[in-house]
Amino acid sequence: MVRAVIALLSLLVLPDVSRAGEVRVAVAANFTAPMQAIAAGFERAGGHKALLSFGATGAFYAQIRNGAPFHVLFAADDETPARLEREGLAVAGSRFTYAVGALVLWSSREGLVDDSGEVLKQGKFARLGLANPKLAPYGAAAVQTLEKLGLAAALQPKFVTGENISQAYQFVSTGNAVLGFVALSQVTKDGRIAAGSAWVVPSHMHDEIRQDAVLLAAGRDNAAARALLAYLRTPGTVALVRGYGYRQ
Repeated sequence: MVRAVIALLSLLVLPDVSRAGEVRVAVAANFTAPMQAIAAGFERAGGHKALLSFGATGAFYAQIRNGAPFHVLFAADDETPARLEREGLAVAGSRFTYAVGALVLWSSREGLVDDSGEVLKQGKFARLGLANPKLAPYGAAAVQTLEKLGLAAALQPKFVTGENISQAYQFVSTGNAVLGFVALSQVTKDGRIAAGSAWVVPSHMHDEIRQDAVLLAAGRDNAAARALLAYLRTPGTVALVRGYGYRQ
């Protein structure tokens, strides 16, 4: 009797590996750390495996248009998933906002960046890192912020531009650029700036960075893809995402 009860409990607790599948996921670079944690939890919870690719949203859009076999897109904006829906490359009605990002001016040096961004006006730095504004929404938000401050033209010669926000972060963290615009999630740990100095850019200085996920046409019949999108809405995952500095 005891063995029968144990066997029944194991069926309830353990994922059904025989039904487990794989989902190929294109993920905006700013969401790298939380997505890695989410994928690990997703596999433990249901046995499905998420195969993750990280990069710039604009680059993923071009790849998907050219037939890249992704099942799900986690974009750094809301326009790209909407466009894919309009073009028939994503499943209509599957799109939702999984995170609202925040932009931060950051330096790995303590005390360099003040809490109002005045360091930008002083211009006493050789390079300013940011993501490509044509490919990455965080890069576009950085340029909008500089335009709002009236500094875009003056500082443009100092731009060091990465293909995505991960490259922009690398420029700053390695000192190739003494400061730069990155995602708050990249420099946040337990709700605080983990190292260096930072100015969290007020949200009114750039377009809201609404990040939408969408089920792509290639994932329409993929059970793991649909399960992953459902997993994003669970309370534990929502709390995890907020812990990385995102709003929802």
